[in-house]
Amino acid sequence: MNVQTLPAFGGLLREWRERRRLSQFDLSVQTGVSARHLSRIETGRAEPSRRMVLRLAEALDVPLRERNALLVAAGFAPAWAETDYWDERLAVAREAIGWILEHHDPLPAVVVDRFGNLLDFNGGAGVLMEGVDPELLSGRVNLARVALHPRGMAPRLRNFGEVRQYFLDRLRAQLAVDDHPAVTELIEEVLAYEPVAPDDGGWDGASPSPIALPLRVRSRHGDLSMFTTIATFGAPRDVTVSELAVELFFPLDDTTRRAFAAAAGGGGTEPIGAAEAARTGREGD
Repeated sequence: MNVQTLPAFGGLLREWRERRRLSQFDLSVQTGVSARHLSRIETGRAEPSRRMVLRLAEALDVPLRERNALLVAAGFAPAWAETDYWDERLAVAREAIGWILEHHDPLPAVVVDRFGNLLDFNGGAGVLMEGVDPELLSGRVNLARVALHPRGMAPRLRNFGEVRQYFLDRLRAQLAVDDHPAVTELIEEVLAYEPVAPDDGGWDGASPSPIALPLRVRSRHGDLSMFTTIATFGAPRDVTVSELAVELFFPLDDTTRRAFAAAAGGGGTEPIGAAEAARTGREGD
C-alpha cells in the first residue's frame, strides 16, 4: 500500500464523519472500531483494511461514488461499477423506469442524473417544456437550466422565487456530497439569471399547498399547479443506478388534472424534438 494515500483517506474519512455530525466515539460505537484506532486512521498512522474502509463507509451512509473514492484513497480498487445509462447492462433498470414513465402519462415524469441532467421523460413532460428555447433542449439538457433560464420556463412560473430556491437547495445539497465543478458552475449560472417576470408568489389568492412546495406554471392548456415526488432504486449496486432519480409530477387541483388529460387527448404532448435528439445522441456518449 502506498503510504502517501493514507493521509488522503484519513482526511476524507474525517470529512464524512464531520458531515454526519459524528464524533470519533459515536462512529466507534456504530462500527465496533475503537476511537483510538479511528484517530490513528484519520491521521494516517494506521492502515485501514479494505473491509474496514467498507465498514466505515457503510456506517457513514456514504454514496457509492464516494465509497469508491474512499477505497481508492486507501489504496484499493473501486468496488462498484459505473455503467452508462444506455448500456445494455442497465436494460432491466431502464425497462422499470420506462414502465413508470408510461403509466404516469399524461402527467409529467422525468429521469435525471446526479446533476439534474435529463436522461429520459414521458409525453406529459412536453406540456411543461412547451415554449422553451430549443437551444436549452439540445445537447445535455439540465432541468434547473430549463426551469429557471430567461428563455426557459421562467417567464411562465407563477412562483419563480420558490422554484428557484428549490433548485438551488438541491444543487447545494449535491455539492455537499460531491464538490464537482459542474455543480458549482451551475449554481453560479442560476444565480446570475436576470428576473424575467413579476413573481406573484401566490395562486389566485389560494393558500399554499399543505403537502409540498407547488410548481405553478402558466401554459396554453391553462394554469397548472403541481407537486412532485422522487423515486430512486433500493439497494443499488451500480454507481449510475444509485444516482438516478425519477421525478413524478402530480396535480394539486382538478383544473391541472383536466389540462393534462386534454393535452394528451388533443395531441398536445408533442415530443420534445431537441431533447429527444439529445437523449438519443447520449446513447453513444
